[in-house]
Amino acid sequence: MLAATVGVTVAAAEPSGTPAYRQLAGVGSDTTQDVMNGLSQVVTINGTKVLGSYNATGSATITTKDPAVNNKCAMARPNGSGAGRTALLNSLQAADGCLDYARSSSLSLGAASPGLTYVPFGVDGVTYAVTPSSTLPRKLTLADLKAIYHCDPAFVGTGPNFKINVLLPQAGSGTRSFWQSQVGITEADVVAGVYPCISDKKNGTPVQEHDGRVLDDKSIVPFSIAQYLAQSSQTVADVRGRALLGVIDNKTPTTLNSDFGIKRDVYNVIPTSKIGTAPWSTVFAGPNSLICKESGVINTYGFATSPNCGDTTKQTP
Repeated sequence: MLAATVGVTVAAAEPSGTPAYRQLAGVGSDTTQDVMNGLSQVVTINGTKVLGSYNATGSATITTKDPAVNNKCAMARPNGSGAGRTALLNSLQAADGCLDYARSSSLSLGAASPGLTYVPFGVDGVTYAVTPSSTLPRKLTLADLKAIYHCDPAFVGTGPNFKINVLLPQAGSGTRSFWQSQVGITEADVVAGVYPCISDKKNGTPVQEHDGRVLDDKSIVPFSIAQYLAQSSQTVADVRGRALLGVIDNKTPTTLNSDFGIKRDVYNVIPTSKIGTAPWSTVFAGPNSLICKESGVINTYGFATSPNCGDTTKQTP
């Protein structure tokens, strides 16, 4: 994993500077909100900022387009990759012009109408986080993690008072769905209570991804390495709390992504029909797109640049 650069201004929560409303408005992933905020400051066409990136959390509602031009674009704030993709689809189906792309830290190629294309731009690693005084070790194997997330009594004990609080981020989180795929569990089984040791709430409040303040000495939760690095360098707001990243299969979580076992591309999701249409084509599509040219910004926020940056082949049927 690439180390984050120190001294970069903490990313703004909403589009910062002028114009207040951008040609390309996007919502979704908590994991990539900060890097997209950073890119929104430097990606310009004819000197004008064109990317608007709205955070996963904050005020209950957001307005993505100038009400004087389009008064339909006040909406509930989408939190997470799934919620962002749904909001984009809803906007496209309504043809209201309110959203133009979605941030996603997971790949979901189920049928969508209209069709969507997942355009990679960065690579992230995901590991687990615990506290310094945790009852869990700082080094585990992937097999160990699978056993923990399958509620194996040898690791977590038995209910109703499990000896480990096995946590997942909030519903709709891309990190949640990615982590589930890595440890071999499904969303349907989690929702059905097949794994009773797993919770996505702490004291009744949903677990927000990459917020280490949720951890106590009995807890474990997945954590984006890019987010951890960006928070540790103060590039973005630091909400790690006492969280420390765990080592999986003897791979340290602070080396280049190419050396870490659990890694993923992160994406911007655009309408497939817009691949060849500016400004989507200019900003997102192809290795020479404006985003792909900003590898320094991508690295600053803890991500490695995707070798497939700008690829437009990952499309929903």
